[in-house]
Amino acid sequence: MRVLRVEDLTVKYGDAQILTGITFEALPGKVTCILGPNGSGKTTLLRSLTGLVSAAAGRILFGGDEVGGKKTYDLVRLGLIMVPEGRRLWPSLSVEENLRMGAYLVNDAAKLVRTMSYVFTLFPHLITRKSQLCGTLSGGEQQMVAIGRGLMGCPKLLLLDEPSLGLAPLIVKEVFEAIERIVDSGTTILLVEQNTQVALSVASYGYVLETGSVVLEGEARALREDPHVKEAYMGL
Repeated sequence: MRVLRVEDLTVKYGDAQILTGITFEALPGKVTCILGPNGSGKTTLLRSLTGLVSAAAGRILFGGDEVGGKKTYDLVRLGLIMVPEGRRLWPSLSVEENLRMGAYLVNDAAKLVRTMSYVFTLFPHLITRKSQLCGTLSGGEQQMVAIGRGLMGCPKLLLLDEPSLGLAPLIVKEVFEAIERIVDSGTTILLVEQNTQVALSVASYGYVLETGSVVLEGEARALREDPHVKEAYMGL
């Protein structure tokens, strides 16, 4: 079964149409990526999927059920969780406290402990920083906490908005290795990313968004060889 299917999604801000007739899907246990330049509507797409922006038209199906119009907290309860661009951590709270905030709907104490342990296995840098305030962490460490916080809610679908933004290449490599392990564990990921090369290295399938419309789609290996993608997004 498809984890997510979006059909003919249109989103407007006032009179401005930001997304036009977007159709795509995410299959279980895979990374699906959304590529495109700044201003193409990628973040608006994620915000519409998570109930932060209302759609003017179209359908959003999650696990086969129509979820368009649902509140964000109801979508989180269903297992649709986003790690936003810019991390959006609580800087005056510790690493562990930020992680626990992601598990506010988890009532099983043993499950919370297991998930916390899983996050620290993915990001061992954070183990010695459990008590450190997030505002004092490096950008890479903050991104690890943000992804970990998303995982604490036990998502069925994890939406990642620009996880490589502002990170050094070595940290990007570490973060995306963790993303591959997350998918290997069974979590489906929808990845919005400007770093086309690294996105296509972990994705199974991708969509290219330009000026609010899908202009290209295909398997990741095919998109890597597409002349338009190579010239416009990979500098080749």
